[in-house]
Formats: sequence, structure tokens, C-alpha cells
Amino acid sequence: MNKWNWKEKREKPAFLALEDGTILRGYSVGSKKDNVGEVVFNTGMTGYQEILSDPSYSGQFVTMTYTQIGNTGINIEDMESRGFFANGFIMHEMNESSSWRADESLSDALAKRGIPAIAGLDTRTLTSKLRDQGTMKAYLAVSGDVSEEDAIAKAKAWCGLDGQDYASKVTCEAAFDWDTDGSLTRSWGIAEELPEADLNIVAYDYGIKWNILRGLRLNGMNIRVVPAKTSAEDVLALKPDGVFLSNGPADPSAVTYASENVRKLIGKVPMMGICLGHQLLGLALGAKTYRLKFGHHGCNHPVMDLSTRKVEITSQNHNYAIDTDTLDDNKVEVTHINLNDNTVEGISGKNDPVFSVQYHPEACPGPHDPYYLFARFRELMKS
Repeated sequence: MNKWNWKEKREKPAFLALEDGTILRGYSVGSKKDNVGEVVFNTGMTGYQEILSDPSYSGQFVTMTYTQIGNTGINIEDMESRGFFANGFIMHEMNESSSWRADESLSDALAKRGIPAIAGLDTRTLTSKLRDQGTMKAYLAVSGDVSEEDAIAKAKAWCGLDGQDYASKVTCEAAFDWDTDGSLTRSWGIAEELPEADLNIVAYDYGIKWNILRGLRLNGMNIRVVPAKTSAEDVLALKPDGVFLSNGPADPSAVTYASENVRKLIGKVPMMGICLGHQLLGLALGAKTYRLKFGHHGCNHPVMDLSTRKVEITSQNHNYAIDTDTLDDNKVEVTHINLNDNTVEGISGKNDPVFSVQYHPEACPGPHDPYYLFARFRELMKS
């Protein structure tokens, strides 16, 4: 039964203040800590736990466009990282029906992890506004201690995500080996038998998701995960068969140490990048990145593989993209494009064994169309 009755809704008023002065009201369903963030909308119908635990959402208030959120609770098996990383969570209706897989309710999990959340808000109006006017900075007021005027001022005063390095905030503190005995991958129910791990790779953690690591392990790779600021020299000293560049949050142009390390690794070891890793590879190859109007967030984005003309339905989460006009045609080939807005979704090196995609082949949540890309990385290292 949904515990959010009308009495509790009246006693927990909350509001979202946008930088343009708009106020959207609802009721608090998470932590009682106010926060600032950049408001985005996610078009997925499910996967709220994976979204909250994806480090790429750090700095953002995630608006779920599906109407009812929370009915499957939270469980350890579906976590995509060590915790929740979104700055806040926005939904139309909190529906906490019971699920046999749930270890705790969504509201309890949000409160315990210090994530403010608001329900009862008109998410259709908010989504339409972001679609038309673009992503906005905002202040989520759930404590009852901030006036609407002050909240708007705080939203305007926040620095936002442009020019901000969030990879260093969400990365692991020290290097570690992922799932050396295969138990973590097997326990998730993907496969009873794992292939022999005959390739050794280094994975940069700019905000890496666990299902990416599972996908790499399922394709026969031993994985050494290293912090975002690990030098190219230290990576090469490990003598890896390949290097993986992970997803991550915020502005790729601000993660200058990462693009410089990637530049030093090009031509010396095969590489694959996803999302932020894709953008960092583009920067290392001489391209520039730019901010999208409202970003790509969801699990239904159509992408075309230009070599086969095959269309994949993909899971995505990014606010920035590679500028096609700045790519060096002598060094880089565009391999995939987004069919909604023709943005770059994949690149590969013409002279070096490197490739990347803007979307998530591990797709959790989302479709499994692009899962073959892990096998492509393996083939690249083998060849």
C-alpha cells in the first residue's frame, strides 16, 4: 500500500525553484536536506535505482517522466555503484507498493543517503519547459527553512556544471581489481559460466558503472580499475592489453588531466571509451565539445551505425557532445550518429586502435542492442 497519504503530503511541503524564477510545488519524500542542482529529465519508464546510483548523474536533479516511481523499492543487486550520486530526485507520484526483491523503500533509501526528493510535482510542465528552454539550474527546498525568493537566488548563484570537474569527485579512492573470482558477475544472474579471462585491461574510473565492469568481465577481461587522475605512465607500467575510458559526470572540457593522459596513451595501447570516456577521447584527438540544449537522458534513443546502417535503441545520459566540425578527418572517423538530432554517437581512430561511443552498451536500465561493443573491444585487442 502506498504510504503517502494526504496528511503526510500536507505536512511535508516542498518546492523546486528554477533559476528563471519558476516555482513548482510538491511534497518531500527523501532527505530533509536542501540542495542545488541542474535539472534534467529522463524518458525511461523504469530503472530509477540504476539512475540514482549512476555516478554520471552527480550534480543533477533527475526528473522522471514516467508517472509512478518507487513501486519496486531498492535492492543491493540493482545498484550500479557504491551509492547514490544524483543531487536530487523529482517525480510526479511516489508509489511504494511492496516488491519481493526490495531491501528497503525508495523514500527510506533516499533519506538514508542524504538525497532530497520531491513528489506531487507537475513533471509534464517541467519537462516541457526544459525541452523548450533548455537545462536549468535549480534549488530543491525540502527543509522548510528557505523562502521562495532565497531559493531562486541560490539557484542563480550556483556555479552549475559548465567548467566543473566532477570525475575527481566520484572516482574511486584507490586502484582495485574487479571481481577476480567471478562471483560478483555470476551472482547477478547474467551467466552461470564465465569465459576464461585471458586479457588484462585497465579501466579509468571517471564514474564507472558496475554493469560495465560485468560486461567487460563477461568478454574475458581481467580488470584493474584505477582513479581518474592516474597517469598514463602508471597505466602503461601495468602492461595492459587495453585501456577502457568510463562514463562520468559534468563537463568533459574541465577534466584536462584525463584528456591529456588519454592523448599520451593513443597509439600505445588499444582503447575503448563510453560517454564521458568518448568525449575525452575526442578531446585527446583534437576535437572540441559543447553543451546540448537539454541533453540525452533515457533508454530509447535511436542511433545508426554508419558502417552497417543498422539502427540501435540505446541508453544515454550526457549533457555534452563532440563537435563534429572540429574532428580531424585525417585522424578520426564518425561511426555512429543520433537519429533524433544528428549528434556524434561514435568515433574511431583511422590510424590508431581506439574507438568510443556516446551511449551505454551495458544499458542498465535499457535495451541490449549495443552489447556487441564489448566484443569489438576484445577483437581490437586480439588483433
